[in-house]
Amino acid sequence: MAIQWYPGHMAKAKREVQEQLKKVDVVIELVDARAPESSQNPMLQEVIGDKRRIFVLMKRDLADEKKTQKWISFFEGQGHQAIAIDVNKKNDIQSFIQLTKQLSVKVNEKREEKGVNPRSIRAMVIGIPNVGKSTLINRLAKKKTAETGDKPGVTKKQQWIKVTNFFDLLDTPGILWPKFEDQEVGYKLAAIGTIKDQILHLDDIAIYVLNFFKNSYPSHLIDRYDLKMEEEDVVRWFDHIGKKRGCLIAGGEVDYEKVADLIIQDLRNGYLGKVTFD
Repeated sequence: MAIQWYPGHMAKAKREVQEQLKKVDVVIELVDARAPESSQNPMLQEVIGDKRRIFVLMKRDLADEKKTQKWISFFEGQGHQAIAIDVNKKNDIQSFIQLTKQLSVKVNEKREEKGVNPRSIRAMVIGIPNVGKSTLINRLAKKKTAETGDKPGVTKKQQWIKVTNFFDLLDTPGILWPKFEDQEVGYKLAAIGTIKDQILHLDDIAIYVLNFFKNSYPSHLIDRYDLKMEEEDVVRWFDHIGKKRGCLIAGGEVDYEKVADLIIQDLRNGYLGKVTFD
């Protein structure tokens, strides 16, 4: 069953991206390093076409480092530039600025060949909700120029932001596509907090997370929850985690909703270790 949702402001944002695309030199597409493929908007890929692009893998501190490097190589193999960053690391921000500076030189060399005066490169920042666009822009501009929040969809309109004397950014709202044909993509994005928690049931998301870790990162579950991997019944895992962490209701019964929320928050805060779903 496909998961569907498409707020009106996102449809408007898509049209605005199409209108502004011709005014920019490069598209900076932010993806979540924990789900570099699933966090790409296929609808935007059609809009962007063959425009010059830089992929920025956000939240690299939460992702599997080996898989992050493989994804960077993949994007570069497609002819794009790619970099993984943690917005809280100054060196990462400087590496990104250096990448844009190199790009600025290339763009202006071509402009001069055509007899056009050099200028700041204009970049459009795109990405799905809650991928970290506004936070990155604020770090680059060294001041709060873009509104941030811990809920998806905070940015609602486009705005131009001066980052350096050679680099201007157009911030855009996070845009999701009309529906997730692959339900697993929906679960991945829900798990990392890209789509609102109300779209899917928390217990379903938590069960997906546990099963994924069981198959891909079993040691993480053992380290965090002391789970026995030979146990097949996920409900018993919930019981074990609930009793161990005190997620109980009156009478000492396990509060499954609290357990589900605990698992999801542990994932998002990195307490379950570094993980990449794609």
